[in-house]
Amino acid sequence: MHEAKTKLSQLVERAESGEDIVIARNGKPAVRLVPVAKTASLASVRGAWRGRVHIAEDFDELPDDVAEAFGAR
Repeated sequence: MHEAKTKLSQLVERAESGEDIVIARNGKPAVRLVPVAKTASLASVRGAWRGRVHIAEDFDELPDDVAEAFGAR
């Protein structure tokens, strides 16, 4: 544990590069140091569903029974 404290930045760099880092306490494995998964940016998913989703012609038309339930008619 002491060694991990003194070399934390080096261990983080190694984990970020894909190495499996296990930190032990009293000779027994205690924790695993792993990189945080990168989140996808909006730019990387924009258009991902293009050509897969189709909206019906009557999508904006509210059925009478639903309109009445909401007091819209």
